[in-house]
Amino acid sequence: MRTFTMLAGLALGLALGGAAQAQIKIGVASPVTGNSAAFGAQVRNGAVQAVEDLNRAGGVKGKKFALSVGDDASDPKQGVSVANKFASEGVTMVVGNFNSGVSIPASDVYLDAGIIQITPGSTNVKFTERGMWNTFRTCGRDDQQGAVAGAYLVGKMAGKKIAFIHDKTPYGRGLVDETLKVYRAKGGKETMLEGVNPGEKDYAALVSKLKQNGIDLVYFGGYYTEAGLIIRQMRDQGLKAPLMGGDGMVDRELVAIAGPAAEGTLTTFPPDARKNPAAKDVVAAFKAKGIEPEGYTLYAYAAVQILARAIEATGATEGETLAAYLHQGKPTATVIGDIAYDKKGDITRPDYVLYEWKKNASGTVDYTGNEIAP
Repeated sequence: MRTFTMLAGLALGLALGGAAQAQIKIGVASPVTGNSAAFGAQVRNGAVQAVEDLNRAGGVKGKKFALSVGDDASDPKQGVSVANKFASEGVTMVVGNFNSGVSIPASDVYLDAGIIQITPGSTNVKFTERGMWNTFRTCGRDDQQGAVAGAYLVGKMAGKKIAFIHDKTPYGRGLVDETLKVYRAKGGKETMLEGVNPGEKDYAALVSKLKQNGIDLVYFGGYYTEAGLIIRQMRDQGLKAPLMGGDGMVDRELVAIAGPAAEGTLTTFPPDARKNPAAKDVVAAFKAKGIEPEGYTLYAYAAVQILARAIEATGATEGETLAAYLHQGKPTATVIGDIAYDKKGDITRPDYVLYEWKKNASGTVDYTGNEIAP
């Protein structure tokens, strides 16, 4: 991972170097290894930088943060193991996880341990629909980005043959299900609906079936690893249909895997947080370290800011007290804009836009600045 060595060393220094005087125990859980490692690096980078900045400024109410880190490897069992590790360390608040399929089982451990959890990137609706006091997110939900995707497919691809493919994970299947709800409700009818296994390398059979069915667009629910391979293998077999998907594809690793074939890919994602005026200094700090704060980096940073604000407002570090404060719906100023929560732990201003990946001035395929109307 291109940024892991740098961030791991920094995280270790923050966790150990300030342990003697730190009074606020916070954890960050993300997949630094495994098939979502690029996103895991984003989450850890964001949390590490936020903790570093807060501690440099004196902490919160004179207390500094001690950061514990955990690699869940995108695996539910390992995510639960990391959650138990944090609980045993006396952590009372966690930024993470990234994958919905990991965040959901981990949240049960956090609930039992009295730990508040804010995920920067888990979008499955179930995460906040179970009536638990401890689950929050800084991102939106699959039903919200599914509404944007579904409206686009009906409005711009009317009469075209659409294949819906998912990776069988809670995130991937959930995103396809939510997009299909809108697509069908508006009169659309899918040509194909299939699942693929995460970690597969050869999608020749799938591509052949797409060609046989004359597919005009592939909607994919899953991550950049599988998406990149599917795109590349579609082009290798002469299938020019664009691939469309969600936030799980928004990392430069998509282009590293798919190559030039990534051009024309469509993805839903919130407005680029790097352009928010409130993020200017933080973005500069990341870039000074050679880190591009793309994707969910600033969403993780914002999660730490939200926790810090709750501590400042309540004078407490216990998970339930912090959660009760956040559920009041009072806005917190963050690098991604003001964030306020409803009673479920969802943000009250979800917003998704559609991006098209295109070549930029340097010849690199990127989504930045390429918003298109749904």
